[in-house]
Amino acid sequence: MAGENPFKSILKTLEKPGGGQFGKYYSLPALDDPRIDKLPYSIRILLESAIRNCDEFEVKSKDVEKIIDWENTSPKQVEIPFKPARVLLQDFTGVPAVVDLACMRDAMNRLGGNSNKINPLVPVDLVIDHSVQVDVARSENAVQANMEFEFQRNKERFGFLKWGSNAFHNMLVVPPGSGIVHQVNLEYLGRVVFNTDGILYPDSVVGTDSHTTMIDGLGVAGWGVGGIEAEAAMLGQPMSMVLPGVVGFKLLGRLRDGVTATDLVLTVTQMLRKHGVVGKFVEFYGEGMSELSLADRATIANMSPEYGATMGFFPVDHVTLQYLKLTGRSDDTIAMIESYLRANNMFVDYTKPQVERVYSSSLELNLEDVEPCISGPKRPHDRVPLREMKADWLACLDNRVGFKGFAVPKESQNKAVDFTFHGTPAQLRHGDVVIAAITSCTNTSNPSVMLGAALVAKKACELGLEVKPWVKTSLAPGSGVVTKYFQRSGLQKYLNQLGFHIVGYGCTTCIGNSGDLDEAVASAITENDIVAAAVLSGNRNFEGRVHPLTRANYLASPPLVVAYALAGTVNIDFETEPIGLGKDGKKIFFRDIWPSNEEVANVVQSSVLPDMFRATYEAITKGNPMWNQLSVPSGTLYSWDPTSTYIHEPPYFKEMSMSPPGLHGVKNAYCLLNFGDSITTDHISPAGSIHKDSPAARYLLERGVDRRDFNSYGSRRGNDEVMARGTFANIRLVNKLLKGEVGPKTIHIPTGEKLSVFDAAMRYKSEGHETVILAGAEYGSGSSRDWAAKGPMLLGVKAVIAKSFERIHRSNLVGMGIIPLCFKPGEDAETLGLTGHERYSIDLPSSVNEIRPGQDLAVVTDNGKSFTCTLRFDTEVELAYFDHGGILQYVIRNLINSHH
Repeated sequence: MAGENPFKSILKTLEKPGGGQFGKYYSLPALDDPRIDKLPYSIRILLESAIRNCDEFEVKSKDVEKIIDWENTSPKQVEIPFKPARVLLQDFTGVPAVVDLACMRDAMNRLGGNSNKINPLVPVDLVIDHSVQVDVARSENAVQANMEFEFQRNKERFGFLKWGSNAFHNMLVVPPGSGIVHQVNLEYLGRVVFNTDGILYPDSVVGTDSHTTMIDGLGVAGWGVGGIEAEAAMLGQPMSMVLPGVVGFKLLGRLRDGVTATDLVLTVTQMLRKHGVVGKFVEFYGEGMSELSLADRATIANMSPEYGATMGFFPVDHVTLQYLKLTGRSDDTIAMIESYLRANNMFVDYTKPQVERVYSSSLELNLEDVEPCISGPKRPHDRVPLREMKADWLACLDNRVGFKGFAVPKESQNKAVDFTFHGTPAQLRHGDVVIAAITSCTNTSNPSVMLGAALVAKKACELGLEVKPWVKTSLAPGSGVVTKYFQRSGLQKYLNQLGFHIVGYGCTTCIGNSGDLDEAVASAITENDIVAAAVLSGNRNFEGRVHPLTRANYLASPPLVVAYALAGTVNIDFETEPIGLGKDGKKIFFRDIWPSNEEVANVVQSSVLPDMFRATYEAITKGNPMWNQLSVPSGTLYSWDPTSTYIHEPPYFKEMSMSPPGLHGVKNAYCLLNFGDSITTDHISPAGSIHKDSPAARYLLERGVDRRDFNSYGSRRGNDEVMARGTFANIRLVNKLLKGEVGPKTIHIPTGEKLSVFDAAMRYKSEGHETVILAGAEYGSGSSRDWAAKGPMLLGVKAVIAKSFERIHRSNLVGMGIIPLCFKPGEDAETLGLTGHERYSIDLPSSVNEIRPGQDLAVVTDNGKSFTCTLRFDTEVELAYFDHGGILQYVIRNLINSHH
């Protein structure tokens, strides 16, 4: 088991410049290893974490050596453990995490331990930001109205999270209406350097949202993970990760006048997509960095998932320190951050000659080459230069259906549809803008593009331009700071005049919370098959995401969102065609309303002040009236409501005793499902809406829930009964037991009956039978989802036998006590002649000492067939989890034992 840290000799004291000390730290220079000087900055953060957490069990000296030798080990796909400094959750993933914590407390209590010892072991920041819906837009009262709807819909979830915020230490809950998780993280939560119990170390974070990468712009290593990884990290367990390659991205020069950070990020996204950066870190450097504001860096880091990288990392330099000052962090904190990072060779000082670092591959961009652009109509990396937009749009109408095509017949491309909008005659054509949204953390955290949009609005209003009343315009800042600097600049009134009223603070149009379109507009689109457009300052525009009725969706900078709202169509060449007619019937062009970089910089300089950040975030901890009025129980143990269909006590620890159950094989199990290749977490895990004929729908209807109140699986992640019924409930599931039929069904082998997967699983359970799943290659690929592992465990699945597994899903199965086994190369169910009608037995030694990670095991069937598989417990820590029946049980027993 765990021992003492072999690196304690390099624990040094960090002196304060004026006398006294900041604390102690593990010094990388003290290792005196020349390889460290050539490491990318992002890898140094992984190295420091491994050194500080080394106990020769969860983190070993050989892991530290792997990281130091990164130049040689990174091409080899080696695995390393990583313990992040903190965990970031939002409401959808926060609910199941708090459910599990509450459940662990109950178990601890039942086993005679001190239940108050169950708390997150690393700090957890939980921001409730995913539930704002733009039900009301273009109104002075939009914020309040939308928030009232939000509280009606989500009262139960909010109340539960509020209970958690009081019941658990080390957990900060940021109430709804405060902003978007990633912007709040950047402006307020990001520590950059931690000082915990006198030890200093770099901030690093894993979050349950893919855009957690935004914090990389602040020099904090952070990326998105699935719910089970986040829970494990929150409970102090190491995350297993592949040591990544690092792409060095060199920036030169500066942006030209009139070019925005959004134009830059869309250009970078396209370049990195083309280069291929999946599973890698991207690290930015070069003399262009000094010209790039921190908000611009955060915009680029935010879109890492869109270019496919794990991180888009900007090491800390003088620009970072200036931003920390701007956002109201204290001088003492900033002095500590700078001293620590300089002492540990993690600070970039552009005034000194740079040591050449080694990168896996390199790219270069001169910022002067970036031109105004937007991306679409269906993918974030399909960039279109603004000057080519009209031609590109017309080509999209012609092209066959695809990422760049709508296949609209030539003769109907110019058709105009007449309709009446609240008594006013109106017209709609292909390419007309029906949604224009300034939204999303990508851009709303960047004062230069936000104030740029406000300046466009001011010039347009002064020239007499207007936005048509049927365009659904909205402004959803990622934090209250935006409102403060808009007010100070005196520009909010111009945005309001054009219909860009503030609708709320949170994730809106970009995740599909755009609310309904006016009925007149909606029927004009559907009855006439119009390809309507949305223009938004978000980061994702995949088909069907923004709104079901906008088939064309373009990502654009906030000032361009305003310009397109004014033009009313994406079918326009801004260089040659007027945007509209002004007061005296004079033609107004794009260039007449576009501000210069200098104009924008002046407004930013005079309007964005540290006090605004301080005031906004002091208020956050006080909450808002609706949140403060939620009455919640005060106890440290949760009183579960058996009638709730949102929050339900899961059965994970019902049978748990103080002694681990030990290793257990599988005896005479039936095959629940027999799959081919590429079964994704979308097939396994409940997602999206609840199908009306599904077991989950049946469960809700039996409990008196009206069909229109079903809500989504995401909003019901705190109820294991709903989630278990939604497991393998995907209507596109292909199960070989059904011989060609597609759908969420399987065969109950003993009777030959065709049942829903949930019903079959429950029947096997009631008969006392275990089950296994057979699968092909890449089982569990796609985005990591915690319920893709929790669901099968609740269905009684004991093992998955596959050709290969997606990395994170495999570790999730282990965490839930399910055995992952791999067929030998060249073998699978087909070649071995398995039909799935056999019964399967897997023999495991009884003691954890008689087994080693990755060993061979025999699988025996009842018809005499036997074959060898590789046991995919990949580390000793994973074996320990399985010995305990799962990761949560392991943590509970460890906590009880460590306090006896």
